[in-house]
Amino acid sequence: MDEEVDPGDENVNSVLAQESSELFDVLSCQSPTVIMSLCQMMPSGAGWNMGHLAPTSSSAAVTERIKAILEYFRAASAADCRNFLQSMCILCENIPMRLESRLMSVAGYANNGCENSDSSALNEESPSSTSEQQLIKRPRIDHWEQYTAAVMSLMLRRWERLSEGLVREVQLENVWVSLRTANRGRDRPDQTPGPADRGSRTPEPDGDFGSLESKVTLETFLQGCAGKGPIPSSYLFVLLEFRQLNLISRPLSLSELLLRHYLQPKGGDNEKRAIVDYLLSNPEQSCWVLDGYDEFNSKLTRQEVQRKPLDPEKALPVADLISGLLNRQLLPGCTVLVTSRVRDVRDLEGISDKVGQLLGWDRYEIKEYVVNFFGVKGDSANRALGVQAADLLLSSRHLLAMSYLPALCNICCICLKHLLLEAETKLQSGDRQEERGSETRKKATEKELKEGQIAGERRGGSQDITMDGTNGRAQLPPTPAQIPSTLTQVYLTVLGAFLSHQSGKKGNSDKAKTTKPPQSTDCRLIAQSQYQSELCELSQLAWRGLEENKVLFLKEDIPQDVLEFSVTTGLLSQVELRLEDGILVNAYCFIHLTIQEFLAALRIMTSNDVSDAQLKKRFSLKTRWMTKSDQRTVFTDSLHTFVCGLASQHCTAALVQMARASGGTGVQTWVQKRQALVLKLLNRMCHSNTLTGPKILELCHCVQESQDHQLAKEVVGTRPILELRNIRLLPNDIDALAFVVNSVGDNGIGLDFGACSMELECLDVLPRCQYIHYLSFRSRKYGDKFAEKLSSILPEFTTLRKLEFCGASLTATGAASLASALEKCPDITEINMSGGQWNVEILRTLTQFLPKFSVTNKIILNDSCSSVEGLVVLTGLLSNCPAVVELHIRLQSSQEPVQVSVVFSGGREKPANQTSKTLCLSCCGLLHTDLEGVWRSLGMSCDLTVLDLSSNRLGNKGLGKLLDVLPCLSNIQEINASNNGISMEGVVMLAGTLGSSNSLTEIHISNGGREQVILKFCSDKSDDKQQLRMFRLNNSSLLPSDVTTLCRRLVECRSHLELDLSNSSLEDDAIKNLLKVLPEMVSLQRLNVSNSISSITGALILVSCLTVSQRVTSVELRHQSEGFIHFDRVKTEHASCRLTHFSLDCNNLERLTEILEQGPPLSDLDLSSNQLKDEGVKCLMDSLPRLKITSFVNLSNNSLTQQGLFYVASTLCTCDNISGVEVSMGAEERCLIWFRHHRGSEKTLSIRESRLEQEHLVRLAEISSNCPSLTKLEFKNNLLQSEWIEDFAKELNVGQRGCSVSIEECWIRAEKAIHLVSRCLELSSNIQTIKVDQTTLHLSLMKPTELMSVSLVDCALEGHQLAPMWTIIQRCPSLTELDFSINSLGIEGAESLSSVLPSLPNLTSLSIVSKETCKAVAEKLSEALLQSTTVQCLNLSGHVISDTAAQTMTRMFPRLRSLNLSHCSWSPAEGLQLVTTALRQCVSLEGLCLDSVHLDENSRVCLAQALMNIHSIRSLKLNKIGTVMEPPEANSVLDLLHAMEGLKRMQEIELKGWRLADRAVEQLTRLLPVWTELRKISLSKTLDGDQSGDKLLGALISCSHLEELYLCGNGLGDLTAARMALVLPSMTHLTVLDISENTIGYEGSVSLSKAIICMKNLTKIQLTSVGTSELCAVVASLAHCPLIQDVGLGWNNCGDEVALELARVLPFCQKLNRIDLEANSVTVFGVDALVRALQSCPAVQLIKLWRNKVYSTEAHRLSLKDRRLNFSST
Repeated sequence: MDEEVDPGDENVNSVLAQESSELFDVLSCQSPTVIMSLCQMMPSGAGWNMGHLAPTSSSAAVTERIKAILEYFRAASAADCRNFLQSMCILCENIPMRLESRLMSVAGYANNGCENSDSSALNEESPSSTSEQQLIKRPRIDHWEQYTAAVMSLMLRRWERLSEGLVREVQLENVWVSLRTANRGRDRPDQTPGPADRGSRTPEPDGDFGSLESKVTLETFLQGCAGKGPIPSSYLFVLLEFRQLNLISRPLSLSELLLRHYLQPKGGDNEKRAIVDYLLSNPEQSCWVLDGYDEFNSKLTRQEVQRKPLDPEKALPVADLISGLLNRQLLPGCTVLVTSRVRDVRDLEGISDKVGQLLGWDRYEIKEYVVNFFGVKGDSANRALGVQAADLLLSSRHLLAMSYLPALCNICCICLKHLLLEAETKLQSGDRQEERGSETRKKATEKELKEGQIAGERRGGSQDITMDGTNGRAQLPPTPAQIPSTLTQVYLTVLGAFLSHQSGKKGNSDKAKTTKPPQSTDCRLIAQSQYQSELCELSQLAWRGLEENKVLFLKEDIPQDVLEFSVTTGLLSQVELRLEDGILVNAYCFIHLTIQEFLAALRIMTSNDVSDAQLKKRFSLKTRWMTKSDQRTVFTDSLHTFVCGLASQHCTAALVQMARASGGTGVQTWVQKRQALVLKLLNRMCHSNTLTGPKILELCHCVQESQDHQLAKEVVGTRPILELRNIRLLPNDIDALAFVVNSVGDNGIGLDFGACSMELECLDVLPRCQYIHYLSFRSRKYGDKFAEKLSSILPEFTTLRKLEFCGASLTATGAASLASALEKCPDITEINMSGGQWNVEILRTLTQFLPKFSVTNKIILNDSCSSVEGLVVLTGLLSNCPAVVELHIRLQSSQEPVQVSVVFSGGREKPANQTSKTLCLSCCGLLHTDLEGVWRSLGMSCDLTVLDLSSNRLGNKGLGKLLDVLPCLSNIQEINASNNGISMEGVVMLAGTLGSSNSLTEIHISNGGREQVILKFCSDKSDDKQQLRMFRLNNSSLLPSDVTTLCRRLVECRSHLELDLSNSSLEDDAIKNLLKVLPEMVSLQRLNVSNSISSITGALILVSCLTVSQRVTSVELRHQSEGFIHFDRVKTEHASCRLTHFSLDCNNLERLTEILEQGPPLSDLDLSSNQLKDEGVKCLMDSLPRLKITSFVNLSNNSLTQQGLFYVASTLCTCDNISGVEVSMGAEERCLIWFRHHRGSEKTLSIRESRLEQEHLVRLAEISSNCPSLTKLEFKNNLLQSEWIEDFAKELNVGQRGCSVSIEECWIRAEKAIHLVSRCLELSSNIQTIKVDQTTLHLSLMKPTELMSVSLVDCALEGHQLAPMWTIIQRCPSLTELDFSINSLGIEGAESLSSVLPSLPNLTSLSIVSKETCKAVAEKLSEALLQSTTVQCLNLSGHVISDTAAQTMTRMFPRLRSLNLSHCSWSPAEGLQLVTTALRQCVSLEGLCLDSVHLDENSRVCLAQALMNIHSIRSLKLNKIGTVMEPPEANSVLDLLHAMEGLKRMQEIELKGWRLADRAVEQLTRLLPVWTELRKISLSKTLDGDQSGDKLLGALISCSHLEELYLCGNGLGDLTAARMALVLPSMTHLTVLDISENTIGYEGSVSLSKAIICMKNLTKIQLTSVGTSELCAVVASLAHCPLIQDVGLGWNNCGDEVALELARVLPFCQKLNRIDLEANSVTVFGVDALVRALQSCPAVQLIKLWRNKVYSTEAHRLSLKDRRLNFSST
């Protein structure tokens, strides 16, 4: 830039010529009015006609005029030229300041009117107005220039002061500034404190460490002032420090901020006004630098709403002024530069246009600075020290980490200088003893050299001995033991260095002379005992500053002696501070913020004025992810790190000494307690599970500082992987990690460096981390150099198992480097190199190396392959690398990244054959032309088992090529070709292949081939026609022609075939075409048309398949639901037809019956849920005799009324082959007609919940009377009244065949029951037996007959209610049986009964089971029985028998044939009398029941003796008569068993709860072969284990007539179950088997299933809690039990597999009515299967499902689908 000169020194015309180009640009931007005014300054004689210049003139015309003006005045006189320039400066806008200043300088103040006599006269006002504007603008410009010059002078003076101690000059062009965009998302950027963020924003330090302003900022000022920077020198630079702004408490205006608190001008108010006016008029000519935002006490905010300009004259808080500048509300257009530490940049988001970050020094710059630091004096000795210092620094991780920040690098140099000089002092001391120990010194020197070289092992740092240039003496650096090993020790050494600096200045004092050199660097401050008091007070000052967030201290804040000490030592530096009133004063600050924090940490650890609570408040881990809500602080957050370091036991002695200087007592205990508190807080953090990656890393630093290895173990103890994401890592971070992870030992640990910024030097340190089994790097920042460096260290990780190197920016060179290193890592099992976006060259490189890898699991290469060419290259791995078993590639996906994974045998998710291989090329955009390349790369000799080509663009041509290579894929098991645009042409192709390929077994197609296309193969290549083949075509719209073509191709398939056309659209014509081809499809086994039939017409067409094909076994069609047609291999004998949930009218029914008449006989016909109503049912009933049905017709859920009930009931009369009718009109509408195979059998009618009226009963009595074979009538909960029942009993005509009637109503109890019984007996003479059991009336009718039995059991009767019965009973002399059990007869009832008994001459059986405790009842009854000599069967169960009753009974017992005294209670004497006296006389006794009676030892002996005399017993029940295991009781048990040897007519025996010992079991097994007529045996809880069970079953083989076997609770296992498999098949009459509560395993269940298969008469099996959940085999065997009715499988933890098997066998168990699945693990899936199976099982009445894995909401839903499911406990 040209220098400014006086007007007389420079030719004005020359200046105009020089600036013509820029003047032309300025004039081109002016208005036509200004151009016209300037044109008028030229004389009229010049030949220019300016009168036509208009605002609308073309741009070309204006350009020509501007050129003409400039050309004229370049040649005009100097006076005219000056006038022109002056007028231009006044009239024109936006002239650059530099240009305007030069023009005004050269034009001067000459009056335009005087000097330009030849020019055209301007308008009349022009001269005066121009002159006035000159007088205003020119002085304003002068004041502005003077003020900017003063600012530049101020900056130069400041720079000279700050540059005094610089080691080298600041070179702004060499300062690294990293530009980055502002973060506007919610993600948290890496806020890791970088090299320029560790306590200072200064990239270049000097000797005055108190200066906190940025030297780079000041250098920018100076370069601008010199005209070398990006901002012109004429601009105003305003440098404001936030630390100064903190002192301004009152509001102030913008001018006050500038002119009072920055630089006050020398002039008066006019000058200030002119400066401010110029600034407001030209804000773009100012640059505001706001330094140190991180020190600002307030927080700047972004204005979210539209910003309104602020009044610059209005007084505002300083924070609002700064916000106004940033938000362009003040001085819009000015340049604002804000400096801050990285962590506070988030406050400026949305405000700043650009963000730049100053980067720290690299190793070269650090070394250069260190050498320069020691070489300032210029002598060779200091230069030699500089080389040593540089090597030492580069070898120390903590010193190097600090030195990336230049300010701290200077501190490190001071520390190293101190250490080196100390080493030199020691060496000199050794020289004085050289004569006495030169050899010793030589060895020590060699040892120090050797140890010193270790520290620089990985940095390339040297530890060479350098020679002093003056005397040749060797200069040895400190040994590694002397170099600080932690950051805290570094600062201890630094503190010692500054203290020794003070000692050096007092070197002549006696006190200094007597001071001995310290023994270690971290104790040096203690040795300097003369400064301990000052040091304590300085630490107190540092702590107070931390508490108050204060870094600047005034003189009055510091005691004078401490101030002098601190300034002298260099710990405090002096700075200028402008107070609020504008006065400059001296202030003081610590040389660095970390020094203040370290001294504050010393205060915490040595003074009890810092409480534990204050320590805990300050002790927290800091994250490197900063958010706007984080509390701002000026400090570097190093306090907790120093506290942790001082908690180390190595620092205890130093802390104790300093604590003593504070004047405390018992300091050692206190210090140790404070250290323990710190370690406890650290330990708590180690166990926290909420720490993020940055906090974990900070925790590692703290633990390293503490040097506590146990804490290191705690960190990794609960963290198998340390995740460090999105943070900047430095080598010292890795060093801290190494300290922690190396404590894990052989357990191993993982390190995840996700998106971390990491320099190559970090990798040099990484091998220090041992026992690493997982290592992850994920970032685009990692390139070839990073990969090369990583490859050099990978082999050192001998425990590494899994490596992730994702998202890297590699070329083929980097990939080759990394791959070559992986060859040397034989223990790696998994590699992830995703996100590389590699080209084909890199992929080829990888495939060349991969066969040499030792990877056993998988290699993941997601987002690393983007082309088909690359895909083909990778495909070759399956054939070229035998270890590769799976290759998955997915190139195109909107939801997920490109997926590429290479899987080895150890990485399979599911077990597979070692030779099987999988290739997945899904979503790769493959065309049919690309397949040839894939086949070539793959090779036809590979063992490919799974091939996935889904979601490509193969089309029918690609499918054809795929089918052509099938013969070459010899081991293929599955091919997926879904979503490849295949049409029906391809579908037909596939159908042909199913018939021609021996290995192809299943084809799954959806949407006509456009979606799913899956082929499955079998390993058996033989042409096995018995093997089932499946062709599934779902969700397709099938035209009639498509159906014909497809089926004719399937005709060629000769193996068993299943055709699935479910969820498709089948029109009537398509169904007709299907039926035309159906007879030719001789291999078809099942046709699935679920959800494909939408009309009843189509359904009826499908039903007609019964007439088209004789192989059809069943047709199952449900409207818009399941639909199946099953076929047999040969002609079927019986078929099944289920047509449900359609809407059938009479015409449909007529068509249906015509079809069914032409078809084969039906086993069952299900027309439920078809809205038949009464009319439809009548139509069907009329046709029913013509239909050949053998099992049942289901008409449930057809909205029947009572009239429909009559239609159905009438079939009992019209159809001889109908065996029963069941109708229920309740919540579960049910209507079933049962058929029988042979004529002449009995018939039943069951009506439930049908709301019958009296006339309905009359009609039913009429129908029943007309049915000669009707033998059983059941009415349940039909709301019948007593009178109706009485009339029904009267009207019912049963004839000689006899008929049983049961009527259940809830009101049949007590007196009403008595009344009903009495009325029925009065009105009907056909009643043979009458019984009320609880709420059910049972009638046995026959004509002619006499009343034989009356029973009123458990119906809440009381004795006084029986009176109406006696008159009737007394009129029935033929009565043989009376039963009044389980009622409350009382003494009154007993007496009235006793009075009646003598009048019943034929009474042989009396049963009065009691639930009372009155002895008088038994006494009264026994007296009456003594007189009733005809009674032979007596049941007095539950009575309390007194001595009187016992004596009476003994006289009656001899005539009894059956006696039941179960649950009776008596005294031992009474019991003994009954057993010894009475039973011995019962020589004709056939039945004896003594269940649950108390028999003592004597009674059992007597019972045994009695049994030896009774040879007629057929039934013996001795359940729970006592627990007998050991002698002497065991002897009485043996006696009882011996007494049974004579009971050879035994048919029923029950010994539940006996718990027989081995001898007793042996005796029992000897008895069983004698009981050849045995029908029932109950030995529950009698045996003792598997061996006993095995013996018993072996003996039971002779009981060939056995019908019921109860063995629950005996601890039986697989051995007994195996014996059952051998024994039970021979028991062909067995109907009931109960083996619950045993311990049978899986093998036992298999054995049991083999036995069940042979049990054709089994009706009930109980397997509750049998010990195994694997009962599928047992359930499957039930299909061979046609008579099974009750199955108990509860409490076995059975899962869905058992429920599914049960659903499969249900259709084979037509008589099954009850299933118990309580307390199992069946889910909704299993229950849904049962619901589907129940549709074909109308006989099932209940399935218990309580306590299964079904939520209540699902249980309710399922119960609504089928009410036979019971999820409750009752």
